[in-house]
Amino acid sequence: MQELEYEQKRLDGVLESIHTAQIENEKKLSRAAKDQAEVDKGWNDVRFKSSTYSGLFETAMSVRQQQQMLKERELAQNSAEHQAEVLKRLDQNPYFARIDVQDAGSDQVEPIYIGLASFSDKPDNFLVYDWRAPISSIYYDAGLGPVKYETPEGTQTAEVTLKRQFQIEDGKIVTLFDTDEVVGDQMLLNAVSGESSTKMKSIVTTIQREQNKIIRNTKAKLLFVQGAAGSGKTSAVLQRVAYLLYRYRGNLTAGQVIMFSPNQLFNDYINQVLPEMGEQNMIQMTFYQYTSRRLPKLKLETLQERFERPKTDEENRITDLKGSKAYFDAVGQYAKTLNQHGIRFRSVKFQGRELISKDEIAEIYYSFNENYSLSQRLEVTREKLVNKLRGYVSSEMRADWVEEAIQNLSKDEYDSLLGDQVREFKDEKAEYNALAKLIVQDAMRPVLQQVSRTRFLNINAQFVDFLRKAPQFITLADYDLDEASWQRGVERTLQQMKSKRLNLDDMTPFMYLFDVVKGSHGERDIRFIFIDEIQDYTPFQLAFLQFTFPKARFTMLGDLNQAIFTKENARSLHRELLELFSTEESELVQLTQTYRSTQQISDFAKALLLDGAQIDAFERSGAKPTIQVVDDFETMVQSARTQIQQTKAQHETTAIITKTLAEAQQVYAVMQDDEDVTVIRTENQRLVPGTLIVPSYLAKGLEFDAVIMWDASEQNYQGDDERQLVYTIASRAMHQLTVLAQGKLSPLLNVDAALFERK
Repeated sequence: MQELEYEQKRLDGVLESIHTAQIENEKKLSRAAKDQAEVDKGWNDVRFKSSTYSGLFETAMSVRQQQQMLKERELAQNSAEHQAEVLKRLDQNPYFARIDVQDAGSDQVEPIYIGLASFSDKPDNFLVYDWRAPISSIYYDAGLGPVKYETPEGTQTAEVTLKRQFQIEDGKIVTLFDTDEVVGDQMLLNAVSGESSTKMKSIVTTIQREQNKIIRNTKAKLLFVQGAAGSGKTSAVLQRVAYLLYRYRGNLTAGQVIMFSPNQLFNDYINQVLPEMGEQNMIQMTFYQYTSRRLPKLKLETLQERFERPKTDEENRITDLKGSKAYFDAVGQYAKTLNQHGIRFRSVKFQGRELISKDEIAEIYYSFNENYSLSQRLEVTREKLVNKLRGYVSSEMRADWVEEAIQNLSKDEYDSLLGDQVREFKDEKAEYNALAKLIVQDAMRPVLQQVSRTRFLNINAQFVDFLRKAPQFITLADYDLDEASWQRGVERTLQQMKSKRLNLDDMTPFMYLFDVVKGSHGERDIRFIFIDEIQDYTPFQLAFLQFTFPKARFTMLGDLNQAIFTKENARSLHRELLELFSTEESELVQLTQTYRSTQQISDFAKALLLDGAQIDAFERSGAKPTIQVVDDFETMVQSARTQIQQTKAQHETTAIITKTLAEAQQVYAVMQDDEDVTVIRTENQRLVPGTLIVPSYLAKGLEFDAVIMWDASEQNYQGDDERQLVYTIASRAMHQLTVLAQGKLSPLLNVDAALFERK
């Protein structure tokens, strides 16, 4: 009780200091707003003098001075607004832990209180330390006794004599306990046993030791995180982003960090985590969104099409080949041959007329000696084409269409065309020539832009040429293919391209070939790349991302047991990654403890896997999963409704996870009149409260209080290659898992009867 009274008294004092700081910050905000208004008013005093050089100079200096003042006022206002947000968060929950530390060589023990942000009431008197501060790592990494921790100045040693944890609500300490572990089980249990919502929450207070290794790693060029479903890998990685933005503040911005997510639903789900920790969101996109931005004129294969499109065995083998690192290397080998011959061009046209033929462009391109790289050839060719086009201006000025355009000019068009140019001409001929030149230059501007953007490259024809020649650079027999089967695949791709479509198999090779031919050096300002659900990426895609972001450090996270797209091919992913990144630059962290689901659900989900995956359930007890096999669709619907009502009575929400979108829409058709039921049709929909009906391929990374696995019948889930899909669906549930099947249960759910209840 004495300790509780002491800690409550200290908490009261910290909160009082926070309130004082909030009052002072409000004054700063008021001053900043007033200063901003004065600067805006100051623009009225700037006089533009352009009659003399000294007048122009004076005007320029006045404008510069106003701009400088505006920048200073904006910085002051932004700083005050940011501090207001920090103080607001601290006022709600100032800190969650305390460690007592005695540095080596010191005779003083310093209590360190750890919270979401640092706070001091005077210089160097920190009442709260940010959880990302170097000394705070002791809380997550070490027990009592001697410890080492990293600082910007190097490794420090210290003695930890106390580790204390708090739960604070409404300014009162609800729970206080001392421990020699990272996070006490009760505190963690409280954090993970709550209800799910449509937004992921920050759980900084419950970071575990293995997660902390992920968060604070600054050395690895590749950090590979293999984590069981619900092991907190995504949460840890988001906290890693927050830590890196804190660690490299001033040298790293949120705009230099990209996260590739499994789908847009997931982006929506996690978009509040970083703001809760006081940081801006990094760039979030799916790989599909990235490719769509790069290839805007092509209709690319969607997640639904990728998941549901039926494929023959031959098509599957071609898909495996096109996703391989060997295929990535084949593109590079093909590109090297283009330095001698083979680049495909399209002619440059103006008003339907061919100005420069593709043969002329090829002659220019290959007129330089063999020491020129593809990018150098392209750059010099572009310059020569631009000069050639500018040379056409004089001859085009005498064309009939130009004379007609001049004769039809209205006064407004005449004035607009000449702009600020001198209106006095020596004679009519000089006036005509001036107008003709401007008209031709204006008409030719789009053509010059096309050339400047290298649109004279025929990348479609180039890609088809590569596809036809690919067997020269790769051994087809390694993928159980021959020349005839490969060429059949080429024809399928060619038919798609004619209708401006492209499958995922071809998207990335298409982009990579274009980049290599252009001599692209990638996006070199991006510093960190995060890739979630890595098991659904191919080695080709990962090699391409490494090529595209050459200066970035990569953090890849996923669960090889949830490879619903790449399936068994995901097993070799870690080995293939080590071929892309040297072993010395790579680190593997495995998270085997799962926190999302109750132990009963975790044990059931683990049993669905054949290879005895290492998954350790957190000891949170709940009801066993239930399996109900029914005779018809209507009974399945009624069972689902009953389960939803039971979940609602417990103030929890349910997701019905179907295999396909067609199934989701079928279920929604009969349940749409029920209260708060929403079907998720595309990855761009927002998650909303209430009961959700979700196709399986859109459920990646999400979690729900209760999950109903829809129609887990033998007819619906047949092949062993769908085992990962079944596991993924089951592992979305936090508290309750219900499996419904019509007819006969899929053999994929043939697990020990002690792990579930049969209804």
